[in-house]
This record gives sequence, structure tokens and C-alpha cells, in this order.
Amino acid sequence: MAAPIIPDPDDPSHYQWESGPDAVAPVRPSASLGRRVLRWAGKIALAGLICSVGSVALLRFIDPPMWSWRIERALFPPAKITQVRHQWVDLESISKELQLAVIAAEDQRFADHNGFDMDAINAALKHNQHSERVRGASTLSQQTAKNLFMWSDRSFLRKGLEAWFTLLMELGWDKARILEVYLNIVEFGPGIYGAEAAARTYFGKPASRLTRYESSLLAAALPNPWRYRVKPPSPYVQKRSVWIRRQMGQLGQITLNRVHQAD
Repeated sequence: MAAPIIPDPDDPSHYQWESGPDAVAPVRPSASLGRRVLRWAGKIALAGLICSVGSVALLRFIDPPMWSWRIERALFPPAKITQVRHQWVDLESISKELQLAVIAAEDQRFADHNGFDMDAINAALKHNQHSERVRGASTLSQQTAKNLFMWSDRSFLRKGLEAWFTLLMELGWDKARILEVYLNIVEFGPGIYGAEAAARTYFGKPASRLTRYESSLLAAALPNPWRYRVKPPSPYVQKRSVWIRRQMGQLGQITLNRVHQAD
């Protein structure tokens, strides 16, 4: 028996042509597949856009019950975490000393930029070209977006998504809300999330009663709270806390006032 003849898809005679006003051009299978792929990609992109905008808008008014880095720690718990401590408190219940200490340590232009500190980014790029020790330039807004929505990866995809969520938060939240969320989800030690848990764990008091010295110690550990010890403070934390307190004195209460008044 002769093998069946398979039509050549590139042969025009393979398609049926219609004449008249309702006639349509033939559709090649490859072109149809390409359009389907593009259509699905567009749907996925639209769904991602809606979900990201919606989640950021919702979290403007609702405190996040969970966030990406805590979920990742729960799914893949490091050996150091034996207990998770966290308690959400309003920004008014967090010492202004800690608020200012974190700004002094992590992002002194927090009240001025729109999520990205271009001066700090350019300075970090120049520094990293001539030094083996990498310097970061993430703002508090970027760190909040990373802790809230991102995973622990250094890919360009993650950095792009982090920038997108940072932009959304800067457009939809005020600076006080960004600072409030940051101070409630940032990790101050293994399994210690947020200012309230850190204050009670390290100093046996609520976050509202933290002193300038205690606040500077907590802020000093933020670059790597798994490495730098708060209590008793490691030599690095002790030295950096002195610098932070000096910066706090220079920034002053006016910096916090601008953060709380910024829209």
C-alpha cells in the first residue's frame, strides 16, 4: 500500500481560497501558533499587571499577614531559626528614635527621592568598579518591595520586578506607610521580624520605648542581621552604631517630620 501523501504547508494549493467580499486569506499553521503564543503572553502580562497593582493598592490600607521572605524562610527554614517572632504595630507605636536610626543607616534621602536614589546608585557603581567589596544602593522603598514581594535571588528578573513594585508603592503609598511596612517586616535577627519583636527580644521592652542607643544598635545590624550581633553588640555593630547616632543628630527631627508629612 502506498504511503499517504502529506500536503506541503508551504504549497499554496494546500489551502482553500474563497472569492467574494467574505473571502479571507489562508492562515499558515506557524503563523497561527505564533499568534496564540503572543495572545497567551499578553494575557499573562495583563494578569500580572492587574495582580501587582491590586495587591499594592490593597496593602496601602491592610497590613500584610505574610510576605515573601518570611514565606521562603518557612518553606526552607535555616538551622538557626528555632522560633519565629513577629507582632505588627502601627508606626505611632514605634519609637521615633528607631525610625530616624533606620533612615540614617539605610536611606538618608528617603524623604526626597521617588523610590530610587540615583546619586547613591552612581556612587555605588563607581565604588564597585575599583573595589572587591560591593556596595549597595537600595533605598528603603526598594528594600520594602524586596522583602514584601520578592524572593532571595540576584537575577535581572528579580531586580526588574523589584523596581516595578517600588514604583507602584511610591505612586500609591505615602512615605510614612512605606516606613511602617518596612519596620514591621524587616528581619532583625534569625526569625525576628519587625521592630516590636526585635525590641522585646533584645531589650525586653516594646518598640515605643526604644532609646537612641538601642535603636542605633538595631539599625547597625540591618545590612546583615544574621551576621552582626545586636546583644551583646559585636565590634562592628558597636562602631557603626556610633556613626548612626552621629548621623541622627545631623538629620534631626525635621527629617522625620518631612517623612510623616510627605504625600
